[in-house]
Amino acid sequence: MIDARRLRTLRAVADHRTVTAAAAALYLTPSAVSQQLAALEQETGHSLLLRDGRGVRLTAAGEILLGHADAVLAQLERAEADLAAYSAGAAGEVTVAAFATGIALVLAPAIAALAQSAPGVRLKVLDAEGDASLPMLLDGQADLAVAVEYRGAPRADDRRLTRLPLYAEPFQAVLPLTHPLAGTDAPLAVADLAADPWIGPYPGNPCHDVVLLACEHAGFQPRLVHSSDDFRAVVALASAGAGVALVPRSALRGSDLAGVAVRPVDSELATRKVFAAVRSGAEQHPLIRPVLDALAGAAAGLDRTESADLATS
Repeated sequence: MIDARRLRTLRAVADHRTVTAAAAALYLTPSAVSQQLAALEQETGHSLLLRDGRGVRLTAAGEILLGHADAVLAQLERAEADLAAYSAGAAGEVTVAAFATGIALVLAPAIAALAQSAPGVRLKVLDAEGDASLPMLLDGQADLAVAVEYRGAPRADDRRLTRLPLYAEPFQAVLPLTHPLAGTDAPLAVADLAADPWIGPYPGNPCHDVVLLACEHAGFQPRLVHSSDDFRAVVALASAGAGVALVPRSALRGSDLAGVAVRPVDSELATRKVFAAVRSGAEQHPLIRPVLDALAGAAAGLDRTESADLATS
């Protein structure tokens, strides 16, 4: 008999590539993880891991078992959801990992809606960068993630996750008032900013990937002179004449835009795609389903006209 708990351990090792990192994600000791893996190899009769430099990688048998593990773990999530539904009385806590503007745009309104529609559901919010919430979800640190598309993210067809698209928002160009294109009303071509110094997020931030993709599609690599993950700082630097930037429209809320010109750009790639995700099988859990519905309702009610007016004021 294969112990499902050991399948979770195998999945964690496959995700994190080292026993130590997997142990930290599972709140176990490295010794306990090694013992579980050794027991799993004994149960299956196959070697499942190979040393790979300082880490480990799955053998062919390990890859086969991992595919089944994802299906088994998803089915266990469904079983828990069905049992919770049978118990009725949907009351309890759901931990949600989300990035700051996602919290402001959809998660906070969802909390307000849940107070009316599902008062027994309590949300615990963890502020996480857009590329951190999915690993937190897969590691069991969160029950639900509000995340963005980024390079290296789990694919849309990843069987470990069920996704719910929420919204897509454009990036807008932020220019010093002294910039030659600051007075232009028409959408700017990203290529027209190729010669400028740029201000942007650090590598690893999903918004950094969006900026790079938009610029690469326009035929150039941006000359990133200043780096900050705080868009208020990005706007302040642009206001001081330090460079140009592409910033998600909602991230301009709360920034002092008096010293900059904010203009739309002509690139469809300059878009942040936001979605909610849960572990496969958990989407019908009586605590999680109301949260997904509330997030979808909040996303549908986003006032994009107001957001655009704010960003271009």
